[in-house]
Amino acid sequence: MNKVVHEDHSWLEAVKEEIIDPERPIIDPHHHLWSRRDRRQDYLLEQLWEDTSSGHNIVKTVFIECHSNYRKDGPEHLRPVGETEFVAEQARASRVGEGKAEIAGIVAFADLRDLNRLDEVLEAHQEAADGLFRGIRQAGAFEGEEDYLFIKPRQPAGLYLDRDFQRGVAQLGRLGFSYDTWHYHHQNRDFIKLAQAAPDTRIVLDHFGTPLGVGPYAQQREEIFKQWKEDIARIARCENVVAKLGGLAMPDNGFGWNLRECPPSSDEFLDAQRRYYLHTIDCFGPERCRFESNCPVDKWSLSYHVVWNAFKKLVADFSEAEKSQLFYGTAARVYRLES
Repeated sequence: MNKVVHEDHSWLEAVKEEIIDPERPIIDPHHHLWSRRDRRQDYLLEQLWEDTSSGHNIVKTVFIECHSNYRKDGPEHLRPVGETEFVAEQARASRVGEGKAEIAGIVAFADLRDLNRLDEVLEAHQEAADGLFRGIRQAGAFEGEEDYLFIKPRQPAGLYLDRDFQRGVAQLGRLGFSYDTWHYHHQNRDFIKLAQAAPDTRIVLDHFGTPLGVGPYAQQREEIFKQWKEDIARIARCENVVAKLGGLAMPDNGFGWNLRECPPSSDEFLDAQRRYYLHTIDCFGPERCRFESNCPVDKWSLSYHVVWNAFKKLVADFSEAEKSQLFYGTAARVYRLES
């Protein structure tokens, strides 16, 4: 069983780094928010600001659904709108924090297979989001035997191949919304079929397609990486897909940092993961990639300021135009954050 030792994140204080390139504007396009109602600890605007104010110039963020603060009653298909209402309230508060990061976009949840009620759900999200609704994430992650996974997937097997689901993803594109995904490395080929079935929808590949490194996959890192490289190259040929670069420090990725007494430095992080980032950038190009924190989930492994230092070290030799895309431009364009 993959166990997180440092549940309160206090151990992250053991590694402090000088901030690299502190003035560079950054959009963090992937974080979550939740309250004790749904988790053991709050991660609300106050905690988000503690991270985004830790030295890097995070100017805007995008919230990604995490099954938090759903409505407790009412029609089942509209209960996820409670999460949008909750985040919109946090976003309004973020606008008055001078010099603090602003929550500028919301990616919510809807069951995209429910075609008869999909428009109703999307309209409800739009109404609740106070102008911030940008798209839907219905994660496709499925693992038949999941006792070794720390994060339990919720979706059924074969979701990406479900024709109604594909139609729902296509409907998002027709309405001008994006689709975010999250799945495991062995689902990458099904994901390609989904992307091909909805060519007019902007689809966001979260977390590199999550190469697993626990349970039966713990001793297969090199074999998985070899297949993963081929799959990423194929995915990149789908012009409607863009990639988020991050989310590889979850316990289920199997790097084991969550189990240690001291978290990794940015250099150690890069030594272990550089090849995933550079291969994806090489396949997609900077104009279709952007860095993400996956906060607070990746904080089970390393701190917020350390991961952004790692990203800046990774692309130190890139051109200024390429850096601008990776840290700001691609996220602003994909999630329509510039008025």
